[in-house]
Amino acid sequence: MELFKQRAQTFVAASVGAGVFWALDLPLPFLFGPMMFCLIAALLGAKLKGFGQVSAAARTILGVAVGTSITPEVVSELPKMAGSVALVPLYIAVIGAIGYPFFRKVCGFDPATSYYAAMPGGLQDMIVFGKEAGANPRILSLVHATRVLVIVSIAPILLTSVYGVTLSNPIGQPAADLPLSEMVLMVLAAIVGWKGGERVGLFGASILGPMIVSAALSMMGLIHTRPPAEAILTAQFFIGMVIGVHYVGITLRELRQVVLSGLAFMLVLAVLTAVFAQFVTALGLAQPLEAFMAFAPGGQAEMTVLAIVSGADLGYVIAHHLTRIVLVILGAPIVARLVGNWRGS
Repeated sequence: MELFKQRAQTFVAASVGAGVFWALDLPLPFLFGPMMFCLIAALLGAKLKGFGQVSAAARTILGVAVGTSITPEVVSELPKMAGSVALVPLYIAVIGAIGYPFFRKVCGFDPATSYYAAMPGGLQDMIVFGKEAGANPRILSLVHATRVLVIVSIAPILLTSVYGVTLSNPIGQPAADLPLSEMVLMVLAAIVGWKGGERVGLFGASILGPMIVSAALSMMGLIHTRPPAEAILTAQFFIGMVIGVHYVGITLRELRQVVLSGLAFMLVLAVLTAVFAQFVTALGLAQPLEAFMAFAPGGQAEMTVLAIVSGADLGYVIAHHLTRIVLVILGAPIVARLVGNWRGS
């Protein structure tokens, strides 16, 4: 009963937030409204609770959205992305070289926590893998939630003011306008990809699994469009809600020591994003909008939403974020061996 009450409070806060942002005609109301109102409620001490598998199911929608954007035409463009994708390992290495000492020496976190706090992987992925390595999951949750919160909040401002984007790109057609057969295939791709990915141990299975299956269907010419607009709005709603819920139970000490540390590190990430985006643009490897979106260190789900509404080249942006996340996750065991046992360092 208590769990039901907490989730009901969460849903109400998120719904009110979406309604207020919609009424005020603010950008991305179904993402920012739930995020901000759940954040405020959490900071005020409300006992909010996420929706678990329902939220994961919502993420599958974005996986399908990315997968259905992978067409033979997009695949033919992949060689042109190689130059900027090759810069992603350097990008991660620079972040780690600055971030690890910052969190270890300045913030006083333990080695495992410092490493996973510095790494720009997905919010959920870094918490799960960090916990397995002996890191402090609460610190990781707050640091990465702050990173994603800042990126999601600031990126639209930069997109509209610097890059001249209106954030009005259609997110998808209404469900009534899509062929029923294709929507059935999308649902099957979401379920099979998600659960199949979990069964084989695929990281980020709720997004990557559906992406892989729907990409295959798209390449075979069986799906020709993104999921319906209603589905993508639902995904935004739950993503925004999850970001705010991560701040439930935060103390003044955590706010002062952990969240402020995350905000300080975000300044470093902002500078690095600007430097790499400018470098990629100067080399003629991408247009300014795509370069910024590709190197902005947000999570998969959040950057997918922003790429869709900004009209950026979704294939280009996601290719870079997938590369970043894969390298971060695969690199953890290697770094662990180099620096010794996390707990004993």
